[in-house]
Amino acid sequence: MSTPFRSPLPLLDNDVLRTFVAIAETGNFSTAAEAVLRTPSAVSMQIKKLEEQLKATLFLRDARSVTLTQHGEMLLSYARRMLALSNEAVSRFVMPELSGVVRLGAPDDIAERLLPKLLKDFGESFPGIMVDVTVDQSLLLRKRMDEQRLDLALINCATKPFPTAGEIIHTEKLVWAGAKCGTAYLRDPLPVSVWEDGCVWRQDALAQLDKHKRPYRIAYASAHTMAQRAAVVSDLAIAPFPRSYITGDMQILGPKEGLPELISFDIRLLTNPQLSVPAKAVAEGIREAFATIDAAAA
Repeated sequence: MSTPFRSPLPLLDNDVLRTFVAIAETGNFSTAAEAVLRTPSAVSMQIKKLEEQLKATLFLRDARSVTLTQHGEMLLSYARRMLALSNEAVSRFVMPELSGVVRLGAPDDIAERLLPKLLKDFGESFPGIMVDVTVDQSLLLRKRMDEQRLDLALINCATKPFPTAGEIIHTEKLVWAGAKCGTAYLRDPLPVSVWEDGCVWRQDALAQLDKHKRPYRIAYASAHTMAQRAAVVSDLAIAPFPRSYITGDMQILGPKEGLPELISFDIRLLTNPQLSVPAKAVAEGIREAFATIDAAAA
């Protein structure tokens, strides 16, 4: 009995899968095209070819954005795994020395706002490196660096014992954040949500309120950014936040609302003198990520 001839299954192109993932993550063909360094028309052609190969519709398109179909969601899981495996295989040959564990420390706000995307992008480029993240106050992270328990640390709550430590990789304005259309800033005494002792945001905010003789009470104190945000968006208090952390459910408050101007603060990168090759790669990845953030904000 002869076996009927079957044509081989088509091979999926990693470049096309990378484009597909970019569209799925951005929800926009034009934005994805910029990310993969192609024109929007080229991206559209890639997806058309991919849908023809799989005999399935992957995206639902409207005037503003695109969303994944059920088939698209299924492919997304496979695409991410295939790209990760491809990157891992290539890195074993091209960058065999870039493997191992790198110990990175960061305060809560950076760990929540910036590290997820930074580590995701880095992991795609250097899959052989595992980044072990410690989240703690900047003062305690500096102590861990001194004890050589970390390879790298990002700090932004520097206190007087080490105001000039590390390499400045980002500078940002601190602003008062309140709930959108909120009234917390009108209360007397002013309810303020702040981080724990040792944070430069807390120090400057309270010092400025004292300087301008604005009565206040510490309504909330927490080391966690999510708790600070909850207090603000619930209109229970106002808080000193980086300008980039202001979202649509918040508003920036200032002199017009009777509040003093706040400082600009630095995010600094601390590195151990004897950095391994993988740790140097992570440090360079962090620098590039913040340079991209600064360029986008310019």
